Amino acid sequence: MRLQITFVDRVGIASEILSVLARRRLDVVAVEVEPPHIHVDVPDFAEDDDIDELRAALRQVAGVESVHPVDLLPGARRRLHLDTLLDALADPVLAVDRAGRIVVANTAAADALSLDDKEALAGMTLAGLFDDPEVGRTLLAQGFSEPQREATMRGTPFLLETRPLIEGAVLAGGVILLQAPRRIGERLNALQHSGDAGFDAILSESALLRALKARAARLAAVDAPLLLVGETGTGKELLAHACHRASSRADKPFLALNCAALPESLAESELFGYAGGAFSGARRDGKPGLLELADHGTVFLDEIGEMSLYLQAKLLRFLSDGSFRRVGGERETRVNVRIISATHRDLPTMIARGGFREDLYYRLNVLTLKIPPLRERGEDVRLLARHFVERAAVQARRPPCRLTAAAEEALVAHPWPGNVRQLENVIFRAVTLSDRALIAPSDLELIAVPAPPAAGPSASMLPDDADCATWAEAVAAFERDLLQRFYPSYPSSRKLAARLGASHTMIANKLRRFGLPRPPGR
Repeated sequence: MRLQITFVDRVGIASEILSVLARRRLDVVAVEVEPPHIHVDVPDFAEDDDIDELRAALRQVAGVESVHPVDLLPGARRRLHLDTLLDALADPVLAVDRAGRIVVANTAAADALSLDDKEALAGMTLAGLFDDPEVGRTLLAQGFSEPQREATMRGTPFLLETRPLIEGAVLAGGVILLQAPRRIGERLNALQHSGDAGFDAILSESALLRALKARAARLAAVDAPLLLVGETGTGKELLAHACHRASSRADKPFLALNCAALPESLAESELFGYAGGAFSGARRDGKPGLLELADHGTVFLDEIGEMSLYLQAKLLRFLSDGSFRRVGGERETRVNVRIISATHRDLPTMIARGGFREDLYYRLNVLTLKIPPLRERGEDVRLLARHFVERAAVQARRPPCRLTAAAEEALVAHPWPGNVRQLENVIFRAVTLSDRALIAPSDLELIAVPAPPAAGPSASMLPDDADCATWAEAVAAFERDLLQRFYPSYPSSRKLAARLGASHTMIANKLRRFGLPRPPGR
């Protein structure tokens, strides 16, 4: 039984209380004194023993006011709460003494070191904790005041933070907090995408987009690379995040990289990370890339068509076996990440011209979604325009306003080469600059877009009426002109076939048929 004895503090009262228990031959295994209470653990005294008789005997000690059974001693309760608190943390936490020996650790720390029990960590030194013994020596030398840095345990990198434990003016040890890159990625994802509503965030009334969302919901559940194709401004990142939210990885990070926004060297370090001292200005302990931060989640590669051929080769290797090396690193890192990519470029044409790797294209294009341009879904123009008007009024801190019927018709009739992004900008500018409650067509500042040139061959490539007697002759004349036009730039039958998307055999036969000589100097 555990007892709480309340007393009026005086010299020798704790000794007299323990003497009462000793005279009754009760073994006391723990004592905690925190005036005005003394707690004792008396395992020999059972619940069915006469507590009233023991209480009366203890009350004979001058200053004792009350005696009550309790379930736990305060110290044991605090240790229980501390253990529960530490084990609730997903990140490894350790407390070490001033000599670098581990005193307390949580379950996550044992898991990180592949140990079955956190008690096995007790007494282990920092020298045996990290793969690089210099890390432990530096922490001790700096008094656990080292800035954030990366450290590796059992081959896994962690972001290391420390806090010194000061007792009076003396260093008593330190607390070490370790965060895996994936946990950092989860925090970044929570900051960047809090409140996102998946497919519900994609506003639409058109049949085209309803069909797209239905197809996307099916493909989202398939854990395979997904390629999004669509013009600029159609909302490819929004759709990519919606697919992530509908997948089995929904509770894991979703991190994005715009391949067109960074030069090759920066894009490589952002995606794959870098080892310590990999280049001038690099952190001495290295930095994880998006692939490590998004482990078990999704990485969205926007404008994949702008990625350099060097990075394409490195990405291809990752897609093949899930492993990569940091820039300047030697250690292979393996992560489980789904790649969703997007482009407005014609990748097959880029492949024919040597600007994109064909093998990477087939790795990325396992699943495909094509986003229709805004000009093909007029119903959505009105819906989006009204939504953007409401949001712009809030952002501009002006009274609510709305579009006139004529303004909505003007918006529907506009071709929107910049798609949804352009529509949002036009609406924001009109709402911000207008003081009226009704937004008229004149407020929209729509710029006329020249009509695109008619598709098909130019007139110069078509035979004149006098030179063309039959359909077959017209087709032959067109083929000859087409081959003559492209052959100098693609001076072999294989290159020409790749450029025109035709078979090598057909192109070679056509060149022989028309007697076209190999371009000079080739």
